[in-house]
Amino acid sequence: MNDERRSRYLAVALALIAVLATVPGIVAAQETRTGGTVVVGEGETVDGDLTASGGNVIVRGTVTGDLSAFSGNVIIEGEVGGDVSAFAGNVRIAGDVGGDVSAFGGTVVVEENASVGGQLAAAAGTVTIDGTVGSAEVAADTVALGSTAVVEGDLRYDGNLTAAEGSAVRGETVRDDDISPGPQVPNFEWAGTVFGFLVNLLLGAILLFVLPTFSTRLGEYGVDNPLRAGGIGVLALVAAPVLFLLFAITIVGIPIALAWLFLFLLLAWIGSVYGAFLVGVVLLSAADVRNRWLALVLGLVVVAVATQAPYVGGLIGLLVFLLGLGSLFGLVAGDYRRRRGRPGARASSAVSEPP
Repeated sequence: MNDERRSRYLAVALALIAVLATVPGIVAAQETRTGGTVVVGEGETVDGDLTASGGNVIVRGTVTGDLSAFSGNVIIEGEVGGDVSAFAGNVRIAGDVGGDVSAFGGTVVVEENASVGGQLAAAAGTVTIDGTVGSAEVAADTVALGSTAVVEGDLRYDGNLTAAEGSAVRGETVRDDDISPGPQVPNFEWAGTVFGFLVNLLLGAILLFVLPTFSTRLGEYGVDNPLRAGGIGVLALVAAPVLFLLFAITIVGIPIALAWLFLFLLLAWIGSVYGAFLVGVVLLSAADVRNRWLALVLGLVVVAVATQAPYVGGLIGLLVFLLGLGSLFGLVAGDYRRRRGRPGARASSAVSEPP
């Protein structure tokens, strides 16, 4: 494969990787509102998820996705198509929720004519159900079912239960002292970690395939000159924002500043992957093994695990990043100086000069 074709493949692959890297941000896209009182007005529709925080969060209109609310009072009088997660002094549901409700507060109330399509999971001083819920799992000092309350499934509770005449639990009613004192929020952090690992692995594989010689030389450079590489990484990290500001101070330079920002972020990402690659190279060299593919996988795994360590994980990640970034810049700068210093290059430039 000639250099021109390799360069073309690298450009296409990097573009594909850049698109893949935006997937978590696109998936996680949502509307956020803050203020003294956050209101979704009657007749207003929020397409997608809404995260709201303020003294009061009031939904009189429609939220088609999930609602996450952090407030003194959360009041739902309209419709939420997805799930509701509410952390508030008081939570009052007087409308319709299509999914689950996880509520943590002083009082939680599902009013008459209100409905929760999924599970009501609540922890509060007092939980009152006067409407209809799919199922309920509540921990409270007082759990009250009004005369119009309907629980379509099971009711699991911890506290003192009072059920008015006319209330209905169509599943089982079970007292459970082990109910968690707060709503359970799924932890998807592992998914982001795995996705990041796979994207970095894909980028690293492309770099090793398209630039095998350069990648091998970079590994040797970083291993032989770790302090120099780290120092260059620090300088690059300091110089990048300075150059951005110098370009951005004029209107004409703003496009250049944005282009530089994008380029540096891309180089920083490549540098971080090469940093993990260097860790793998060092570990394999200790066992007298030379395999750049194995070094890439091993390095990414070790760095992913090490950066999760408490207290020192962030420092480890920073050092690996600086080592990779510095090796990348240092090797490129060294190659550039050598090319400029070749006798053939000086001779050709001298011939091209006018007499």
